[in-house]
Amino acid sequence: MKISNQLLFDRGAEQMSSVQTKLAKSQAQLAQGKQIINPSDAPDKAATIQRLNSVLSRQASYQTSLGNVKTRLDGEETALNSATDLIIRVKEISVQAANDTLGPQNRQALATEMQALRDQLLSLANTRDSNGNYLFAGSKVTQAAFAVDASGYPTYQGDQTRMQVSIGDQRSIAVNRTGTDAFVSVARTDAQGNTQGVGFFQSIDQLIAGIKSSQQSAMQRGIGEMDKLLQGISMAQAAVGSDQATLEQQTAVIEATTLNLKTTLSSVQDLDYASAVTTMNQQMLSLEAAQSSFARISQLNLFNFIK
Repeated sequence: MKISNQLLFDRGAEQMSSVQTKLAKSQAQLAQGKQIINPSDAPDKAATIQRLNSVLSRQASYQTSLGNVKTRLDGEETALNSATDLIIRVKEISVQAANDTLGPQNRQALATEMQALRDQLLSLANTRDSNGNYLFAGSKVTQAAFAVDASGYPTYQGDQTRMQVSIGDQRSIAVNRTGTDAFVSVARTDAQGNTQGVGFFQSIDQLIAGIKSSQQSAMQRGIGEMDKLLQGISMAQAAVGSDQATLEQQTAVIEATTLNLKTTLSSVQDLDYASAVTTMNQQMLSLEAAQSSFARISQLNLFNFIK
């Protein structure tokens, strides 16, 4: 190998450039708090980080879905609790109205109160969420769940479709509820033994009409049907409670999974500051030494050593 001034300069410059590159990388790591700045620094770790971030993003999506479903379930629960109280009051009024000691005028007053309760029930059946979607319309969330039909009775206008939303890997839950699941129809048998379904509000409206006209048979029939309507709402409340329990369990699972993923990601990605600062100080000392050596060497000439 031929030794010359140029070789000495090249070797010195190469050494300083190498140390400066390593120092710049250490400074970038400290600035970002990460071990890996570019994927080329550690391709295997970079791939692991990307995979973990992807899984974390998916878990965040599940948490958003859980929050949306919980909001709807809370709205359903509130509406059904209120509906239960109203139906209980309707039954109390119907029992009072069926008392033979009451006259037509008293029953008219009770029927007026019951009509107001029925209107409140209809409003609850058409409850909307914060986005303006109807809670009890099935998948037809943009139209009222119950509307007055040609016969003058509020009837169900939604459908029976329950839309599913993912709340975990291979796990989903219904995000909506049908009106007929909560505001159920009742089976009524006539004098000929024929059975037909009578809508939730149709049953209440006919009970109100029976009270106004003081028809004991209609009132007694209505009292029995109120129990069935109340049972339907109670079953819907139980279903909502079951869904809420599922959400709580899944929320705990998602939170635990997210914590584990973040811990794993931190071990792969986050920088050990103590070690990094020590390394950077060593590199700075090496750079200063290389610069000092180069400064001295650059002042020398090979002829100084030739005798």
